[in-house]
Amino acid sequence: MITSPHNPKLKLIRALAGRPKERREAGAFLAEGARLVEEAFAAQWPFEFALFSAETSNRGKKLVEQLAASGVEVEEVGPEILRAKSEMENTQGVVAVLKLTNLPLPNFLNFILIPDQIRDPGNLGTLIRSAAAAGAQAVFIPPETTDPFAPKVIRAGMGAHFRLPVYNLGWDEIHAHLTELTPFLADSTGQVSCWGADFRQPLALMVGGEAEGASQNARELAKVIVNIPMPGKIESLNAGVAGAVLMFEVVRQRSEAV
Repeated sequence: MITSPHNPKLKLIRALAGRPKERREAGAFLAEGARLVEEAFAAQWPFEFALFSAETSNRGKKLVEQLAASGVEVEEVGPEILRAKSEMENTQGVVAVLKLTNLPLPNFLNFILIPDQIRDPGNLGTLIRSAAAAGAQAVFIPPETTDPFAPKVIRAGMGAHFRLPVYNLGWDEIHAHLTELTPFLADSTGQVSCWGADFRQPLALMVGGEAEGASQNARELAKVIVNIPMPGKIESLNAGVAGAVLMFEVVRQRSEAV
């Protein structure tokens, strides 16, 4: 049982909760709480180790038993120490360190999300979750967007990271993946309504951040700029909401085309 806050595993957890550089150098990220750890385990995501405390629920205890039985290194920690190392108000007494890896991309791409200049972790996690729900094949994260494997993004994604390829890419790399796709950019200045755009074709959907909008790189890459018609007197939508509206318009159009 771990009783010292200076234990190397706890130091690693503290580092992974911080800057993207720490996660890149360690090749790992955090999943906190029974639900997220369950999602990672169900998806057969590679684990480094998991920690739990006596405060964990029956659900958490069952999960810990499953992890241990599958060969994951599991260790108990004093409850007060685990709480101090977590960003969550309620850890449910379970935290896992997972390997930072990428799911493979499909051979044929026809629906990609590119969250551009999204700085809010909650918005980015929501976009990734919505992309998974809408059947997007991957999420490409450009340099101007927050780290998709930050703890708050992982929590907002609620397990979507374990089922959908999420890649940090430069704009040149993104461009190379889009040779067979039509890049659409969502922007209030767009002259094409999203209801009238043709989302049945293979596409990449770029959604800009609320504060600064789309980057110059995204604007140069876009072939079509679309807007979401808003009859109410509101200037713009939350980026997570706007992205979900557009992605499920893709779903609607493609469902009707079948």
